[in-house]
Amino acid sequence: MPESLLTSSGRQWPFALLRIAIGWHFLYEAFVKLLDPGWTSSGYLTSSTGPFAALFRWLAANATVLKFVDRLNVWGLCLVGLALMLGIFSRIAALAGVALLGLYYLAHPPLFAITGGATEGNYLIVNKNLVELLALVVVAAFPASSYGLDRLIVRRNKTTAGVNALGKPGTLLPSYLGPIPRRQLFSSLAGMPFFGAFILAVLKKHGWTSLDALPLRAKRNPRDTVVASATVKTFRFSSPSELKGRLPFGKIRDLQLSRMILGGNLIGGWAHARDLIYVDKLVRAYHHQEKIFETFALAEACGINAVLTNPVLCTTMVNYWRRGGKIKFISDCGGQNLLEMIQKSIDNGACACYIQGGVADRLVEQGQFDLMAKGLDLIRKNGIPAGIGGHKLQTIKASVEHGLKPDFWMKTLHHINYWSASPRPEHDNIWCDNPEETIAYMKTLREPWIAFKTLAAGAIEPKVGFRYAFEGGADFICIGMYDFQIVDDVNVALETLNSRLAREREWCA
Repeated sequence: MPESLLTSSGRQWPFALLRIAIGWHFLYEAFVKLLDPGWTSSGYLTSSTGPFAALFRWLAANATVLKFVDRLNVWGLCLVGLALMLGIFSRIAALAGVALLGLYYLAHPPLFAITGGATEGNYLIVNKNLVELLALVVVAAFPASSYGLDRLIVRRNKTTAGVNALGKPGTLLPSYLGPIPRRQLFSSLAGMPFFGAFILAVLKKHGWTSLDALPLRAKRNPRDTVVASATVKTFRFSSPSELKGRLPFGKIRDLQLSRMILGGNLIGGWAHARDLIYVDKLVRAYHHQEKIFETFALAEACGINAVLTNPVLCTTMVNYWRRGGKIKFISDCGGQNLLEMIQKSIDNGACACYIQGGVADRLVEQGQFDLMAKGLDLIRKNGIPAGIGGHKLQTIKASVEHGLKPDFWMKTLHHINYWSASPRPEHDNIWCDNPEETIAYMKTLREPWIAFKTLAAGAIEPKVGFRYAFEGGADFICIGMYDFQIVDDVNVALETLNSRLAREREWCA
């Protein structure tokens, strides 16, 4: 098609819509990052893959450079998005957007690494970043200037050939512009209604912010401060540069795991908060997808190589792997249908599966040992380790008595010398009511043991809970952590493992 037809005013509207849509996306990406006081590109950079991974990780490791990168990223998205939506300096904005998307693509290129099960949307070479980058190349070639503020700027700067006072041809003189035709003015402002719709949509989705809160938000450091009431309080996150070493590893069959495993309850929104009924919703709100990805990437940077969670998060795991993440997925297979949840977990790339503690407790009480055996067989037939969990020690004992031999055990372990511990069954505050008996019995088993609920859902200090679990015989500990706790908890685990432990059970794995 001739270029004159492509660039004629009547045929520019598809390119204008493409430009405005991409501008909307960029602007919203900037907005959600500004809205999140804890947002940083650290996780995305740290988990980068591909030929430039070392450079991106260096950017994340340097606090000063990272701060600059974060600001450049947010304000770059904001300015590019605004320019594309309003159609001002469209070609420059499109090229700047191409540069940003190119960096995103290079940080996590979807090349040939195997990242889990075969699910819808797997990327190979081409992903969303590359598609949008190519769309911006089209916008740069055909910026649809008739539908944006660019048209007014171009019109203002138009010149025409004329003659100077000496009558010499070729001199350029400003032309008489005259009044702007109404149709031309309206088309030049085509992006404004979309910008207005964007503002209304954002306010509807995120709420109307009080003007009184804006000065506080303006003073907020997006990486290390939080706001409470009318007071700005500093909250410092420990960074991976403050790690005191690397976590040691153990094995369950051929599966190599860090001695500390990231627990998935907080990420999935299952918070044991006793009588604080709002906490589950709070935890789910905090752990939006980007925050989960940042948490996974930070855990990897700290040497944690596995997360243990429910099949509900299978899609999240696969999406993280698509971005280049490597953290392994251990599934608890929790749900109404045990065999169905096992198969779902395997299909989505689980490296190990076990019968979740609450499920196993129930199946043992009902005497359904055949179903448990079928679950273990299904897991092993797919070539991965199979485990049995239990909140109750009787669950472990009965499994052994009925000849069930898993590849590993999951058992709660924590002391009960904390003030909120109560034996009343309606209280959600004790998960290992006979810890000394648990330690004594688990010492007789030869299979690896992953201890969980070692901090009694936040009631016990890590330095106390970790030592109690490792001295009690656990080979691994599964710990639910927010992103800002990971570095400190890993350091506590390292100090514990590197000290003299009063441990009687031999290390398995």
